[in-house]
Amino acid sequence: MLRLIGKRVALLVPTLFGLSLLLFLWVRSLPGGPATALLGERATPERVAEVNAAYGFDRPILEQYVTYIGRLVSGDFGVSIQTGRPVLEEFANRFPATIELTIVALIVAIGIGIPLGYLSAKYYGKAPDHIAVVVSLLGVTIPVFFLAFILKYVFAVELGWFPPDGRQDPRIDATDVTGFAVLDGLLTGEFDASGDALMHLVLPGIALGTIPLAIIARITRASVLEVTGADYVRTARAKGLSGGLIRDRFVLRNALLPVVTTIGLQLGLLISGAVLTETVFAFAGIGNFLADAIFRRDFPVLQGFILFIAILYALINLIVDISYSIIDPRVRVQ
Repeated sequence: MLRLIGKRVALLVPTLFGLSLLLFLWVRSLPGGPATALLGERATPERVAEVNAAYGFDRPILEQYVTYIGRLVSGDFGVSIQTGRPVLEEFANRFPATIELTIVALIVAIGIGIPLGYLSAKYYGKAPDHIAVVVSLLGVTIPVFFLAFILKYVFAVELGWFPPDGRQDPRIDATDVTGFAVLDGLLTGEFDASGDALMHLVLPGIALGTIPLAIIARITRASVLEVTGADYVRTARAKGLSGGLIRDRFVLRNALLPVVTTIGLQLGLLISGAVLTETVFAFAGIGNFLADAIFRRDFPVLQGFILFIAILYALINLIVDISYSIIDPRVRVQ
């Protein structure tokens, strides 16, 4: 197990190095240079020179890159142009909200997607299978922002079942302990604050989790169909084993490998794809902050976010690889 983890961690180094080089070159290749892109086309030469000197853009390119790498290694992702605060500090303040939203979306996707895919495979060619296929197709084809607007209009504006935007009712004087609104309410005994935060997560969580739900359902369906036709499953049936035992021991366990891979990939996409959902629901997470950064040309934030997501992707893939060895003992042997 340790050898597997060591190999995966070693592979992260060239990946992150390559990504840092691409990000560095991207900013330096902007039309007119990074200072002009930052200030706008009408910036005076004096102002451009000031920004170049302030951010070190006038130094030799190799020196700039070495300085950039040195700052990244020391945890310095730069300073946000729009707020004047360190990028990592801004991420730390907003990331708990996005994590909460991602967890709810993942619960929706896994909690509905896997049973839906399994039922679809179990009743292959029958009405439940056709319904599941149509539902998964709808989930994939409807854009997230459009679904978010529909959910908001129907269930928040018209029916009033859920709050239309925000992360928590501003009238609630909630105690902030960890930055996770739901968890803070449970830790401090402020259950009204925790419940209100949960209600604010329902609609954006459903909107964000719909596409992963559809993908997980389709992967589960295909994987279960493949495993169900395997020789060892037919042998188990021929020996008279119960349907529940065959399902739990032979079908689901072997069908889970591609599903786990898909969930790992979708988890990274959920975090990076929260921009539109958080914007529609005015949810104060990292996606909403990133949308403002794009509009205001806040390149330090954009660079930091891309690198941050890359590191997160790598860690998620590492966890997925480790889960392989837990689900399938053959991976450990190899």
